[in-house]
Amino acid sequence: MRPMPADRLFLNLTVVTIVFALVVIVLGAYTRLSHAGLGCPDWPGCYGKLVVPADDVRVAEANQLYPDRPLDHGKAWKEMLHRYVAGGLGLLILAMAVIAWNRRKVPGQPLWVPIILLGLVIFQALLGMWTVTLLLKPIVVMGHLLGGMTILLLLFWQWLAYRYGKPAGKTRTMSGRMYPWALLGLAVVYLQISLGGWTSANYAALACPDLPTCQGSWWPAMDFREGFIPWRGLGIDYEFGILHAEARTAIHVSHRLGAVLTLFAVIAIAIGAMRDNNNKVKQTGLLLLLLVLVQFCLGVANIVFVVPIAVATAHNAVASLLLAGMGVLLFHTKFSSSRTGGDF
Repeated sequence: MRPMPADRLFLNLTVVTIVFALVVIVLGAYTRLSHAGLGCPDWPGCYGKLVVPADDVRVAEANQLYPDRPLDHGKAWKEMLHRYVAGGLGLLILAMAVIAWNRRKVPGQPLWVPIILLGLVIFQALLGMWTVTLLLKPIVVMGHLLGGMTILLLLFWQWLAYRYGKPAGKTRTMSGRMYPWALLGLAVVYLQISLGGWTSANYAALACPDLPTCQGSWWPAMDFREGFIPWRGLGIDYEFGILHAEARTAIHVSHRLGAVLTLFAVIAIAIGAMRDNNNKVKQTGLLLLLLVLVQFCLGVANIVFVVPIAVATAHNAVASLLLAGMGVLLFHTKFSSSRTGGDF
């Protein structure tokens, strides 16, 4: 059955919002990795303006307003570009929620996911503000990253539910047996992304400059207790990190070990999916296999080439796609209908 015009509008809006969510994640990673997270020391404006100050008078006013953080146009524009696109994402999700609420009595119209997405994007805006006002506190930076990933995952799930629909009963194909493994894979990828966010937020990416060892040792001196303290109070400036070498090493090694675990777990799940009798599950399994191999290679390249921004940003982008891919697998192993629509 062909979607009605209103259905097509909502479906297209979801696709556009997915693209915006991906761009926000990539821009956020680029902003963070280029040390521009505090390019604007206030929020939501930049040195009290909605546009980065440009002329000499306004630049002087900005520097007087924040004497400890003189204006750097390059960093400020990176931060503001990220905020502008994130604002656009918020407006798209708001529009989606309004449309869903107005069409809530229409059969097959997704409702709860758009409402949850609206709540999440509002919370994301708060995390963005706290990232600045709490001076790049690692738990907030990591939470901001995970929030963006969760929004992307839910958008993909909504698109799938609206595009393919949900059957009335449980599937009887082999796909159903893959469902718990897909759920496990989703949890593993989430955990690894969390470790990656914690590594980046604590400036621990260069704690181990060699491979496969770390600092010439298979088990260097590490301080796990110090490295994983979630909250250290207020008023601390975390820009460029505050942890000593052993704590950063513990974080980095944890992320490396998690990368190996994630690699083998996703490969095993992908191979299982590729053996399934559901074509969508097979195709998703192949995609996951390719993504996890690319992601692992990007992680190695970060060490070999000393974390170039382009490679590190791509590492974040592929992580988001890997998470979304695992969400797609989760959907197709739970629901195998090919009809359009879905009560979500």
